[in-house]
Amino acid sequence: MPDTYSVPLTTLVREFHLEPAFLSTDYESIHLTVEDVARPGLQLAGYFDHFEPMRLQLMGNVEVSFVERFTPAERLVIFDRFFSYKPPALIMARNLPPDPQCLEMAKKHNVTVLRSHRATSTVASTVITYLRAALAPRITRHGVLMEVYGEGLLLIGDSGIGKSEAALELLKRGHRLIADDAVEIRKITENSLSGTAPELIRNYIELRGIGIINVAKLFGMGAIRTENEIDLVVNIVPWNSQEAYDRLGLEDQYMEILGVKVPMNTIPITPGRNLAVILEVAAMNNRQRKLGYNPAQEFTDQINRHFEKNAGAI
Repeated sequence: MPDTYSVPLTTLVREFHLEPAFLSTDYESIHLTVEDVARPGLQLAGYFDHFEPMRLQLMGNVEVSFVERFTPAERLVIFDRFFSYKPPALIMARNLPPDPQCLEMAKKHNVTVLRSHRATSTVASTVITYLRAALAPRITRHGVLMEVYGEGLLLIGDSGIGKSEAALELLKRGHRLIADDAVEIRKITENSLSGTAPELIRNYIELRGIGIINVAKLFGMGAIRTENEIDLVVNIVPWNSQEAYDRLGLEDQYMEILGVKVPMNTIPITPGRNLAVILEVAAMNNRQRKLGYNPAQEFTDQINRHFEKNAGAI
């Protein structure tokens, strides 16, 4: 099972240039484990059923103007109950200053209050996007991830079968490397995966007989990408004359990674096969199929029409 990840609140503050209005004593040890950001509307009116205290809380013009309708004494009661649930932090959007009662209760319950100059909706959307990527389930797989004609190709196969050599040839043909040897795969949405390289080995390729090369310095910065969606898995296997390989492409193959089914091609190799060209064609064919065009099905339909026509003429 994939691990559960967290994001330090300090990292979020640096990433989005948030300004502290009050820092709790445990500020540096707070970790975010939920990707959602909540705007406390009903909670400010006293309704806390189904309230999720693990979420970041965000207040903008609407929430501030609503709270201003109450007397200072009533505000103390509202924020006293609100902060008693110990959310990880409260963010004030549009650089709005928290009122004295808010700060007083934040200090009482030791809850961090932050400020952002951005609009409320912008803060919510960007923080959710950032947390969704940072907290996404992930695993690390042995393989090579390349971007070929805009398609993310995850090359898998036995060690030494030629994945890195194929990646090198693709680099010479103008395509881009994301990861070699180890690919960190994250589930960004319910039906999409994103791959990157562990930071320690990023931009490097290992070639047996030559050693480690730095792709960015050898081929230029245009030859690398930090991250890419995984659109197709290519399983590279040694040619086996006893195996029956799909010659038409009618059999849809998939590999399930983190619960997401990714299209897969199994490519047998023998000496003399130009693997780089085959991978380019696989990428272009996968793009066509995503756009709704299936050449294998078209070919089969054409053959069937031919035989039906000839059968009718007999």
